[in-house]
Amino acid sequence: MSEQRLARINELYHKAQKEGLTEEELREQARLRKEYIADFRKNLRGTLEQISFVNPDGSIVKASDLKKK
Repeated sequence: MSEQRLARINELYHKAQKEGLTEEELREQARLRKEYIADFRKNLRGTLEQISFVNPDGSIVKASDLKKK
């Protein structure tokens, strides 16, 4: 997610706390939050799939290989 979108999310949050949002701004805030969550999940999933586990017998298994089984 770009810095501009994060800045806009924060801007809408602070405006909501101070004076409230219009209907259009509420829709924009909801859309931006959904995009942020989708990007966060995508990045987290990519990170988790790079993790490797060492079994007691010394073999190494990637998390993405475990998911396939």
